[in-house]
Amino acid sequence: MQKMLINYRNNLLIIISILSLSTHAFGDEVNDPFENLNRKTFEFNENMDEKILKPIAEAYSELPPKIKLGFSNFFNNLEEVDTFVNQLLQGKPKESINDFTRFLINTTIGLGGFIDVASKVGLERHEEDFGQTLAVWGVGQGPYIMLPILGPSTLRDTVSRPVSSFLSVTFHMTETDVNLALKGMDAIETREKLLDVEALLSGDKYAFVKDAYIQSMYYEIKDGEDVEDDFINDMDDFLIDE
Repeated sequence: MQKMLINYRNNLLIIISILSLSTHAFGDEVNDPFENLNRKTFEFNENMDEKILKPIAEAYSELPPKIKLGFSNFFNNLEEVDTFVNQLLQGKPKESINDFTRFLINTTIGLGGFIDVASKVGLERHEEDFGQTLAVWGVGQGPYIMLPILGPSTLRDTVSRPVSSFLSVTFHMTETDVNLALKGMDAIETREKLLDVEALLSGDKYAFVKDAYIQSMYYEIKDGEDVEDDFINDMDDFLIDE
Protein backbone atom coordinates (compact mmCIF):
# COMPACT_ATOMS: atom_id res chain seq x y z
CA MET A 1 0.00 0.00 0.00
CA GLN A 2 2.89 2.35 0.82
CA LYS A 3 4.41 2.15 -2.68
CA MET A 4 0.98 2.49 -4.26
CA LEU A 5 0.38 5.75 -2.38
CA ILE A 6 3.84 7.06 -3.15
CA ASN A 7 4.17 6.25 -6.83
CA TYR A 8 0.69 5.96 -8.33
CA ARG A 9 0.83 9.75 -8.57
CA ASN A 10 2.82 9.37 -11.81
CA ASN A 11 -0.05 7.48 -13.41
CA LEU A 12 -2.41 10.30 -12.48
CA LEU A 13 -0.33 13.37 -13.23
CA ILE A 14 0.09 12.44 -16.88
CA ILE A 15 -3.64 12.62 -17.57
CA ILE A 16 -3.98 15.97 -15.82
CA SER A 17 -1.02 17.45 -17.67
CA ILE A 18 -2.03 16.15 -21.10
CA LEU A 19 -5.61 17.37 -20.78
CA SER A 20 -4.20 20.81 -20.07
CA LEU A 21 -2.07 20.85 -23.23
CA SER A 22 -3.15 22.07 -26.60
CA THR A 23 -0.23 20.48 -28.43
CA HIS A 24 0.64 17.04 -29.67
CA ALA A 25 4.14 15.72 -29.25
CA PHE A 26 4.42 13.46 -32.24
CA GLY A 27 2.45 11.02 -34.35
CA ASP A 28 4.71 7.97 -34.13
CA GLU A 29 3.26 4.80 -32.68
CA VAL A 30 4.37 4.12 -29.12
CA ASN A 31 6.85 1.25 -28.79
CA ASP A 32 4.83 -1.21 -26.68
CA PRO A 33 6.21 -4.76 -27.24
CA PHE A 34 4.87 -5.96 -23.88
CA GLU A 35 1.30 -4.75 -24.40
CA ASN A 36 -0.45 -7.92 -23.21
CA LEU A 37 1.47 -7.95 -19.92
CA ASN A 38 1.21 -4.17 -19.61
CA ARG A 39 -2.58 -4.31 -19.94
CA LYS A 40 -2.84 -6.89 -17.16
CA THR A 41 -0.63 -4.76 -14.95
CA PHE A 42 -2.69 -1.67 -15.76
CA GLU A 43 -5.87 -3.51 -14.72
CA PHE A 44 -4.21 -4.50 -11.43
CA ASN A 45 -3.18 -0.90 -10.76
CA GLU A 46 -6.68 0.35 -11.57
CA ASN A 47 -8.22 -2.12 -9.10
CA MET A 48 -5.80 -1.02 -6.39
CA ASP A 49 -6.65 2.60 -7.03
CA GLU A 50 -10.40 1.97 -6.97
CA LYS A 51 -10.23 0.12 -3.65
CA ILE A 52 -7.71 2.26 -1.78
CA LEU A 53 -6.47 5.54 -3.18
CA LYS A 54 -9.57 6.92 -4.85
CA PRO A 55 -11.82 6.70 -1.72
CA ILE A 56 -9.14 8.47 0.33
CA ALA A 57 -8.82 11.16 -2.35
CA GLU A 58 -12.58 11.69 -2.38
CA ALA A 59 -12.53 12.32 1.36
CA TYR A 60 -9.56 14.67 0.96
CA SER A 61 -11.46 16.66 -1.69
CA GLU A 62 -13.89 17.82 1.01
CA LEU A 63 -11.18 19.90 2.71
CA PRO A 64 -11.26 23.72 2.30
CA PRO A 65 -9.54 24.91 -0.92
CA LYS A 66 -6.95 27.01 0.93
CA ILE A 67 -5.79 23.98 2.91
CA LYS A 68 -5.46 21.88 -0.24
CA LEU A 69 -3.54 24.68 -1.95
CA GLY A 70 -1.12 24.77 0.97
CA PHE A 71 -0.48 21.02 0.68
CA SER A 72 0.01 21.35 -3.07
CA ASN A 73 2.55 24.15 -2.58
CA PHE A 74 4.33 22.14 0.11
CA PHE A 75 4.87 19.07 -2.06
CA ASN A 76 5.82 21.16 -5.08
CA ASN A 77 8.51 22.72 -2.93
CA LEU A 78 9.93 19.31 -1.99
CA GLU A 79 10.50 18.62 -5.70
CA GLU A 80 12.59 21.76 -6.22
CA VAL A 81 15.82 20.03 -5.12
CA ASP A 82 15.44 17.29 -7.73
CA THR A 83 14.62 19.95 -10.31
CA PHE A 84 17.53 22.32 -9.69
CA VAL A 85 20.09 19.47 -9.67
CA ASN A 86 18.80 18.16 -12.99
CA GLN A 87 18.77 21.66 -14.45
CA LEU A 88 22.50 21.78 -13.78
CA LEU A 89 23.04 18.32 -15.27
CA GLN A 90 21.20 19.47 -18.40
CA GLY A 91 23.44 22.51 -18.77
CA LYS A 92 20.89 25.11 -17.67
CA PRO A 93 22.60 27.05 -14.83
CA LYS A 94 20.23 30.03 -15.00
CA GLU A 95 17.17 27.83 -14.51
CA SER A 96 18.97 25.90 -11.78
CA ILE A 97 19.67 29.08 -9.81
CA ASN A 98 16.02 30.07 -10.26
CA ASP A 99 14.79 26.76 -8.86
CA PHE A 100 17.25 26.68 -5.96
CA THR A 101 16.23 30.23 -5.05
CA ARG A 102 12.59 29.15 -5.17
CA PHE A 103 13.36 26.38 -2.70
CA LEU A 104 15.17 28.71 -0.30
CA ILE A 105 12.46 31.39 -0.40
CA ASN A 106 9.49 29.05 -0.07
CA THR A 107 11.15 26.94 2.62
CA THR A 108 11.88 29.99 4.77
CA ILE A 109 9.56 32.91 4.03
CA GLY A 110 6.93 30.53 2.65
CA LEU A 111 6.72 28.61 5.93
CA GLY A 112 8.16 25.33 4.76
CA GLY A 113 6.68 25.67 1.29
CA PHE A 114 3.01 25.97 2.23
CA ILE A 115 2.97 29.47 0.71
CA ASP A 116 4.39 29.89 -2.79
CA VAL A 117 6.12 33.22 -2.22
CA ALA A 118 8.63 32.59 -5.03
CA SER A 119 5.97 32.60 -7.74
CA LYS A 120 4.59 35.85 -6.40
CA VAL A 121 7.96 37.53 -6.85
CA GLY A 122 8.34 36.25 -10.41
CA LEU A 123 10.36 33.05 -10.02
CA GLU A 124 8.81 30.54 -12.42
CA ARG A 125 8.39 26.92 -11.31
CA HIS A 126 9.85 24.11 -13.44
CA GLU A 127 9.75 20.32 -13.26
CA GLU A 128 12.83 18.27 -14.15
CA ASP A 129 13.91 14.76 -13.21
CA PHE A 130 16.77 12.42 -14.06
CA GLY A 131 14.74 10.71 -16.78
CA GLN A 132 14.55 14.03 -18.63
CA THR A 133 18.26 14.52 -18.05
CA LEU A 134 19.06 11.14 -19.62
CA ALA A 135 16.92 12.14 -22.62
CA VAL A 136 18.85 15.40 -22.99
CA TRP A 137 22.07 13.37 -22.86
CA GLY A 138 20.82 11.34 -25.81
CA VAL A 139 19.68 8.15 -24.07
CA GLY A 140 16.77 6.54 -25.95
CA GLN A 141 13.47 6.01 -24.15
CA GLY A 142 13.25 2.28 -24.87
CA PRO A 143 10.01 0.29 -24.70
CA TYR A 144 6.90 1.42 -22.85
CA ILE A 145 6.44 -0.39 -19.52
CA MET A 146 3.46 -0.47 -17.16
CA LEU A 147 4.97 -1.11 -13.73
CA PRO A 148 2.99 -2.75 -10.91
CA ILE A 149 1.94 -0.08 -8.40
CA LEU A 150 4.36 2.46 -9.92
CA GLY A 151 2.31 3.04 -13.08
CA PRO A 152 3.39 3.96 -16.64
CA SER A 153 7.04 4.29 -17.53
CA THR A 154 9.68 3.61 -20.16
CA LEU A 155 12.92 1.69 -19.78
CA ARG A 156 14.82 4.98 -19.54
CA ASP A 157 12.51 6.42 -16.89
CA THR A 158 12.56 3.18 -14.90
CA VAL A 159 16.35 3.23 -14.77
CA SER A 160 16.29 6.88 -13.67
CA ARG A 161 13.93 6.33 -10.72
CA PRO A 162 16.60 5.52 -8.08
CA VAL A 163 18.47 8.75 -8.83
CA SER A 164 15.34 10.92 -8.65
CA SER A 165 14.35 9.14 -5.45
CA PHE A 166 17.75 9.90 -3.92
CA LEU A 167 17.40 13.57 -4.86
CA SER A 168 14.00 13.88 -3.16
CA VAL A 169 13.92 15.69 0.17
CA THR A 170 11.86 12.98 1.87
CA PHE A 171 14.43 10.29 0.99
CA HIS A 172 16.88 11.81 3.47
CA MET A 173 14.48 12.20 6.38
CA THR A 174 15.61 10.11 9.34
CA GLU A 175 12.15 9.68 10.84
CA THR A 176 10.57 6.84 8.84
CA ASP A 177 7.03 7.53 10.01
CA VAL A 178 7.25 11.18 8.95
CA ASN A 179 8.76 10.17 5.61
CA LEU A 180 5.96 7.74 4.83
CA ALA A 181 3.26 10.13 5.98
CA LEU A 182 4.54 12.88 3.70
CA LYS A 183 4.79 10.59 0.68
CA GLY A 184 1.33 9.22 1.34
CA MET A 185 -0.15 12.70 1.59
CA ASP A 186 1.63 13.67 -1.63
CA ALA A 187 -0.02 10.78 -3.50
CA ILE A 188 -3.45 11.59 -2.06
CA GLU A 189 -3.13 15.28 -2.93
CA THR A 190 -2.21 14.38 -6.50
CA ARG A 191 -4.98 11.77 -6.83
CA GLU A 192 -7.60 14.30 -5.72
CA LYS A 193 -6.77 16.49 -8.73
CA LEU A 194 -7.86 13.70 -11.06
CA LEU A 195 -11.35 13.15 -9.67
CA ASP A 196 -13.06 15.66 -11.96
CA VAL A 197 -10.93 14.82 -14.99
CA GLU A 198 -11.40 11.04 -15.06
CA ALA A 199 -15.15 11.39 -15.61
CA LEU A 200 -14.38 12.73 -19.09
CA LEU A 201 -12.56 9.58 -20.20
CA SER A 202 -14.08 6.71 -22.16
CA GLY A 203 -12.94 4.15 -24.71
CA ASP A 204 -9.61 2.37 -24.30
CA LYS A 205 -8.25 3.92 -21.13
CA TYR A 206 -5.01 1.93 -21.33
CA ALA A 207 -4.26 3.34 -24.78
CA PHE A 208 -5.06 6.86 -23.61
CA VAL A 209 -2.78 6.62 -20.55
CA LYS A 210 0.04 5.19 -22.68
CA ASP A 211 -0.23 7.90 -25.31
CA ALA A 212 -0.65 10.61 -22.68
CA TYR A 213 2.41 9.47 -20.75
CA ILE A 214 4.69 9.41 -23.80
CA GLN A 215 3.45 12.79 -25.03
CA SER A 216 3.74 14.38 -21.60
CA MET A 217 7.28 13.00 -21.31
CA TYR A 218 8.19 14.45 -24.71
CA TYR A 219 6.63 17.81 -23.82
CA GLU A 220 8.60 18.02 -20.57
CA ILE A 221 11.88 17.04 -22.22
CA LYS A 222 11.41 19.79 -24.81
CA ASP A 223 10.29 22.26 -22.10
CA GLY A 224 7.12 22.86 -24.11
CA GLU A 225 9.01 23.84 -27.25
CA ASP A 226 8.91 22.39 -30.79
CA VAL A 227 5.68 20.46 -30.31
CA GLU A 228 3.03 20.23 -32.99
CA ASP A 229 -0.42 21.75 -32.79
CA ASP A 230 -2.69 18.75 -33.37
CA PHE A 231 -3.06 16.97 -30.03
CA ILE A 232 -6.64 18.09 -29.39
CA ASN A 233 -7.84 16.25 -32.50
CA ASP A 234 -6.57 12.98 -31.04
CA MET A 235 -8.55 13.48 -27.83
CA ASP A 236 -11.90 12.81 -29.56
CA ASP A 237 -11.41 9.05 -29.30
CA PHE A 238 -11.10 9.22 -25.53
CA LEU A 239 -13.46 11.96 -24.32
CA ILE A 240 -17.18 11.52 -23.78
CA ASP A 241 -19.26 13.66 -26.11
CA GLU A 242 -21.05 16.39 -24.19
